[in-house]
This record gives sequence, C-alpha cells and structure tokens, in this order.
Amino acid sequence: MKLNIAIDGPSAAGKSTIADLLAKRFHLTHLDTGAMYRCCAYAAITQGIALDDENSLYETIKNADIRFDENKDVYLNNRKVTLEIRQNEISMAASKVSTFAKVREALVAMQREIAEEKGYILDGRDIGTVVLPDADVKIYMVASVEARAKRRFQEYMEKGIDADYDTIYKDIVQRDYQDTHRAASPLKKASDAIEIDTSDMSIKEVVEKVSNIITDICG
Repeated sequence: MKLNIAIDGPSAAGKSTIADLLAKRFHLTHLDTGAMYRCCAYAAITQGIALDDENSLYETIKNADIRFDENKDVYLNNRKVTLEIRQNEISMAASKVSTFAKVREALVAMQREIAEEKGYILDGRDIGTVVLPDADVKIYMVASVEARAKRRFQEYMEKGIDADYDTIYKDIVQRDYQDTHRAASPLKKASDAIEIDTSDMSIKEVVEKVSNIITDICG
C-alpha cells in the first residue's frame, strides 16, 4: 500500500531527521521540501538577486533543476550544495524567500507533481495544509526554542559548520515569527494533524511514536 505522509513544524524541530528514518522503515522516498527553499535562497545569494525581488526569485527557481540522490545529497543545477544550503545565512534567507506567493507556487507545483503517485514522506511548513492536504498521515512536530537551538548547534558542529549557539537561538525565534506571520501559506497545524512535542524525546522515541501512529491509521 502506497502512502503519502506529511510532517510539519517549526525550524529545527527534527522533521528531516525523523522523515529520513521513517522513509527507510516504511519504504518511502523522503522529499525534503525545506532544502528546496534553501536552494532558492542559495541561488539568489550566489547570483546577486535581492531577497525581496519576488519576480526574479520566481524566474530563478522556476527554471532551476533541484534533485536529491540516494545519499541525501542535494543538487542545484547539477552542482552539489548539500553543506552550502545548511549555513545559518541560507536558513534565514530561505525563510524570507518562502514568504513570496510566486516562489511557493513554483515549488509547491514541483512537490505535488513528484508526490502524485504516492510513496513519499514530505516535511516542511505547509505540507499538510497546502502541498498535500489529502496526505494519509499528518504529523505536526514541535519543540521548545531551547531544545531546537541545541539540536541545530550540535548538527552544525558535527558537520563542521561554524556556528554560535546564541545566534542560532535568536535566529530560530526570528524564523518562527517569520514562518507563522507570512501572508503566503503560514506555518500552522492542519486540523487533522497529530501534534508531537519532541523537546524531551530522543530520535528513537520520536520515530517509534510516529511509526505507531502510521500503523494505527494505515494498518
């Protein structure tokens, strides 16, 4: 039985990590939608496009080739950008470009087309509300700002990315505000999503909890 699973939640709640592990367990393909917005931001910054130029951003991403390989590496126009798009500067820029309706229109169309045949798990901000409103299972992951800042800081350290905890904390607070107050598809919980607070949970505990939810709903 092919499923589509939607995981939404704020920045650094652990969505991508959990989605990766669930994809392996349930033989699904993980589509990291957040990475797609990061690619848009990265393209804008490297090409000198203003982050408030909606039309130029739209044209850039509409004509871009974004793909993922089996090793979870991300490619933008055939160039591997896996580490580059995880920089804190790109995270904040991604939040800005995602406020534009035209940018979201282009990327949502890509995401829907990819997931049309089912067998995917998507994570982001508006998967259950906009991208896949008919997903078989919808999860809304939350965590305290402190827990998310610690996770993001640890992630950067493990990847060799220069980072400062206080800066990450402030950026998460700012990004939460941007994501929940943007006019186009703001971050919010779908009415039929199941909320999970992962602040004090291990990765294994979250995976087991979501796995049980999927099994209960889909058999």
